[in-house]
Amino acid sequence: MNASNLIDGDEYLRWFHQATYTVDSAGEDLGRNDFVWSAFKSQQAGEYAVKALLRALGLPSFGHSILMLLKELAKAGFEVTEEIYAAARDLDHHYIPPRYPDAFPAGSPFDFYDRKTAEAAYEAAKLLISYVREQKEVLVADAQSSSKKAPKTKKADLNRPNLC
Repeated sequence: MNASNLIDGDEYLRWFHQATYTVDSAGEDLGRNDFVWSAFKSQQAGEYAVKALLRALGLPSFGHSILMLLKELAKAGFEVTEEIYAAARDLDHHYIPPRYPDAFPAGSPFDFYDRKTAEAAYEAAKLLISYVREQKEVLVADAQSSSKKAPKTKKADLNRPNLC
């Protein structure tokens, strides 16, 4: 991915800050044994993080499947490891069931979530946030090194007529 494609740092920060805020909230829920909401918020945090990068690049960021969002990044030339895809797959399972009492054949969503499930989702979200942060840092570093290599135009050259 070419660093010059990073087009909207403000949009990145808007979404990325929401991702970190939401994963912090998921951690607080985990600490209160509110496992169902921790898992859902972890999914949301992962989604926000990946959308931060996609939106900053002006790429499509539709839907709520983190796996599909990562595939958009891969199409754009980003390396997405199997570990990152696995984290996305884990989190995608927590988008609908935590919010709907009829998502399971019986019982309520909180009956189906435990510490182990919520902790796995929380760790997956943190992994995705780290991945997105690293990808953004690489883009910024590439952009900075590219701008240093670009030839500088002299002021006098701007006023010279094109003779070709």
